[in-house]
Amino acid sequence: MSYVGPDSQPPRPPRRFSGGPLTVTLAALVPTCLAGWLIYEATSGPGGNEPPRTLPSASRSAQSSPSSEPSPAASEKDDDKGEGKASAKPSTTKPPKSSTRPAASGPLKGKVVVVDPGHNTGNGRHTAEINRLVNIGTNRKACDTTGTSTNNGYSEAQFTLDVSRRLRTLLEKQGATVKFTQDGDRPWGPCVDERARIGNNAHADAVVSVHADGSAVGNRGFHVILPASVKSGAADTTKIVVPSRALGERIAGKFLSSTGSAPSNYIGDGTGLDVRKDLGGLNLSTVPKVFIECGNMRDPKDEALLTSDAWRQKAAQGISDGIVSFLRG
Repeated sequence: MSYVGPDSQPPRPPRRFSGGPLTVTLAALVPTCLAGWLIYEATSGPGGNEPPRTLPSASRSAQSSPSSEPSPAASEKDDDKGEGKASAKPSTTKPPKSSTRPAASGPLKGKVVVVDPGHNTGNGRHTAEINRLVNIGTNRKACDTTGTSTNNGYSEAQFTLDVSRRLRTLLEKQGATVKFTQDGDRPWGPCVDERARIGNNAHADAVVSVHADGSAVGNRGFHVILPASVKSGAADTTKIVVPSRALGERIAGKFLSSTGSAPSNYIGDGTGLDVRKDLGGLNLSTVPKVFIECGNMRDPKDEALLTSDAWRQKAAQGISDGIVSFLRG
C-alpha cells in the first residue's frame, strides 16, 4: 500500500550523516542496537517478572512511492487511502463466522483473539460498495479497499487470508478462541468500521489485522502499526494505546525471531513500529489492536518470501508467539 491520506506525512528524504568519525560510528550502531532489542524481546519467554520494555517512539508514517494496481483502489490499504465516491447502498453481507472448533487446553484457554485478514479477494468486483464512506471518528473514509499485489499477480487479500488461517490453527492449539472478521465467506468487505466492531463485540483480549505493503522496490521488511491517542467523535483510543503498544512490541520481536526478516527500512526509523491516527480499524477499536505489514509485495526479494508457503508459516508463527507472549503477561 501507499501511505496517502489527510493525516499522513510527506516522504522524508534519506538521512545523510556528516561530521567526524564519532557521528558515523553512532549512525552504524543505532540499527544494530534496535535489532538487538527486538531479538532480546523475541527470545524472552512470556510470564517474566521484569517490567515492559519500550522501543523508541515510532515515527509518523512516511508516504511511499505510488505503484499501479489491478483496480482504482488497489494501492489503498484498508481505510488509509483516498475518499472514494459515496454510495447509499448499505452492506447486506452476513456477519463472519467464528471458529466452531472447541478451544483446546493451553496457556490461552479463556482468551479471545480476533484475527482480521486484510481486504477481500472480491473487493475489486464491488467497487461501489467498498468506496462507500464510513465514519472513522476523525473523518470519513472508504469502507474498504482492494489491497495491493505482487507484480506477478499474487494479491494481498490471498496472502492475508492464508497467513490468518495458519495463525488461527496455531492460536487454537494454545487454547484460544479465535474469531475472524472474514474468512473468504463474503463477497466483499467488511467495512473498516465493522471490522472494528467485530473485535469490540467479541470483547477480544487482542486483535491483529494482517496485511502486506505495496511500496517501492528497495523498500523491505515488516512493520507493526500501533494506534495513536485519538479522541474524536466515535473514536476514543485513550484506553488501548498502552496495551496495544505492548502487543505490537511483542509481535515485532517474535516476528523478527521467527522469520529472520528485518524491521522495515522505510517506515518506523528501524524500530519495526509505526504510530498512526488515520486508520478506522484502529481508531474505532476499544480493545488492544495492531496491524502488521509483513513485507513489501512490490519488492522482488520480499515477494519471494511472501509467496513462499514455508515463510508464511514462519510469519504466522511469529505473530502467534507475539500474541501468546502478550496475553500471558
